[in-house]
Amino acid sequence: MSTELQVDAALRRFVAEELLPGLDLEPEAFWAALAALHERFDGRISALLARRDELQAQIDAWHRDNGAGDPEAYESFLTEIGYLAPPASPKVEVHGVDAEIAEIPGPQLVVPATVPRYALNAANSRWGSLFDALYGTDALPQDRELAPGYDVERGAQVIAEADRLLDEFFPLAEGSHTAATAYRVADGALVVDTADGSTGLADPGQFAGHRSGADGGGDDDGHPGVVQAVLLRRNGLHVELTIDPEHQVGRQHHAGVADLALESAVTTIVDFEDSVATVDGPDKALAYRTWLGLMTGELVATFEKGGETVERRVNGDRSYTAPDGSALTLSGRSLLLVRNVGHHMRTDAVQTAAGEPIAEGLLDALVSATAALHDLRGLGRYSNSRAGSVYIVKPKQHGPDEVALTVEIFAAVEEALGLAPATLKIGIMDEEKRTSLTLDACIAQAQSRTIFVNTGFLDRTGDEIHTDFEAGPVVRKNDMKSTVWLRAYEDRNVDVALRAGFVGQAQVGKGMWAKPAAMAEMLATKGAHPEAGANTAWVPSPTAATLHALHYLRTDVLARQRELAGRETGRRLLLEVPRLDTDLTGDEKRHELETNAQSILGYVVRWVGLGIGCSTVPDLEGVGLMEDRATLRISSQLIANWLHHGLVDEQTVRETFARMAALVDEQNSGEMGYEPMAKDLDSSPSFQAALELVLTGRTEPNGYTERVLTTWRRKAKAGRRG
Repeated sequence: MSTELQVDAALRRFVAEELLPGLDLEPEAFWAALAALHERFDGRISALLARRDELQAQIDAWHRDNGAGDPEAYESFLTEIGYLAPPASPKVEVHGVDAEIAEIPGPQLVVPATVPRYALNAANSRWGSLFDALYGTDALPQDRELAPGYDVERGAQVIAEADRLLDEFFPLAEGSHTAATAYRVADGALVVDTADGSTGLADPGQFAGHRSGADGGGDDDGHPGVVQAVLLRRNGLHVELTIDPEHQVGRQHHAGVADLALESAVTTIVDFEDSVATVDGPDKALAYRTWLGLMTGELVATFEKGGETVERRVNGDRSYTAPDGSALTLSGRSLLLVRNVGHHMRTDAVQTAAGEPIAEGLLDALVSATAALHDLRGLGRYSNSRAGSVYIVKPKQHGPDEVALTVEIFAAVEEALGLAPATLKIGIMDEEKRTSLTLDACIAQAQSRTIFVNTGFLDRTGDEIHTDFEAGPVVRKNDMKSTVWLRAYEDRNVDVALRAGFVGQAQVGKGMWAKPAAMAEMLATKGAHPEAGANTAWVPSPTAATLHALHYLRTDVLARQRELAGRETGRRLLLEVPRLDTDLTGDEKRHELETNAQSILGYVVRWVGLGIGCSTVPDLEGVGLMEDRATLRISSQLIANWLHHGLVDEQTVRETFARMAALVDEQNSGEMGYEPMAKDLDSSPSFQAALELVLTGRTEPNGYTERVLTTWRRKAKAGRRG
């Protein structure tokens, strides 16, 4: 059967020489399994995609007749055509879920699988230095240039803030951490010495353990010794006081504390989807190689930094002595999930005998699970899932029928690989309107597998615009954040998950903080996510994960979820179409057009021209924003919507894109390998791709951007080879 598939040579070599060695699976059997998946599911996938188009055509016609319409009438219509599913009352019962998902609220990183260095940084971001995060960002005010090397005044500022946070999260029975002169362990308890005597924690149960040096003098038996680290615990997260009086920070600290290491990125999603530019077999092999290396623990990244060659590997576990004297081991790595592509994606990396590309999600699912066999069978250097599960995030599903299809695909992959049923767990991304409106029914289709639902402003708004495209012009992008539907969407996602029994079994997630350099702003605002009942939220960097962890130390998310239990946000509120009901001035329209055109160009020029799927892209004002394909979806759909309804004309759009191309060229002038667009717009693949995203946005299925990006990226790669 393997001869029925035509496989790219680089991908075939990866499978035979890297993925399968050590497993009881031959390449012929692997490709036969993929061929069987294709034969079984290709027709179903095509039918469901056709159903999307059929429903969209009916919705377009209804809006042309009714405008935005009354939400009650709109709901009745959507029910009549089968877009809305009958209400469901799912009760998830998921077995074999790791504590990082089921029990420990905390930050979540998303990292492109095509950059091994970043993937290792993310995997190793389970623990992060709070001192470094405070010292090197705007999290603390800074009104002067820091001295070279170590700035003592800045160090004092960091130490003072750390003391304040320790007093907030781990108060002492008497006094303040600011008065501590030493931290030690005696008789299984933490003792804090001060000039006025000794004290302990107000809640002794927050002391989780310690680590002592070789000269600690029998400290493991409860006697005083040299303590190198004190481990504290709050809301399921650990904080380590690293004690080293000889360190430059420890010398300055009043109790010899050299750092506070925070348990930070509890989970990480390794991404095959929106943050990567994978358009052929070699690209896919690169992404898969990273996931495999993380599953085996053998991934290595070597790079130049500060004139030296740096090698990065997967971190090992962390060892402590528990208060009762027993050994305590904590993972040194983030629990890893993997995001596959959506059902709508196809790949030329594997084709049928007739030369037709197969559904890329089938390939992703089989490779994801096969790579994870190394972890499940204990063949890797370190363990990822101690509970014996594989966590696959599935994006861009439209309603319960598509979730049911995913469940069937996962079951077929399990059967092909000899895995127990429900080994492959599913993360449902709530980023399409039909899924938001039928989230309860979606979860009901995967009650024994669902470990994750989340919200995301950009993709969900892009689909909102496309679904209701004919209802009229939509409000400006930033104004979307205060619309009725969006607030209801964020709340209802939590409500449905809690009613379905997610507490103690699954994550409720929130979206990305998009400004990697704006940590003070993040600290001031992103605490709203755990307060909303979400036990995870996305952050753009390891440093951001460490700072966002402070929000989970502050907010007991599980208690907050108990408070929110029983709240019910009405589904009909999500049917309030975000139509623009006020006249905009010429300047307002021009600014919105420029903002979105610049955003599209800034991202596309890296995707198409450089193959970079996720990066920090300067906005119109030069503020760096972490962006992936969701950025394009919302911006291209908004301009396409305004163009369709006459708020802007095509000539203005083209002129604006031409002006913004020159600005984007200037912003990227120092980027290695960058090819400017403005010098010849007609021959620039990046510029033409960006313009096409808008001009075809009305007819592009679901407003997705992948077809355009992939087409032009292939042309750019071919041109470079030519």
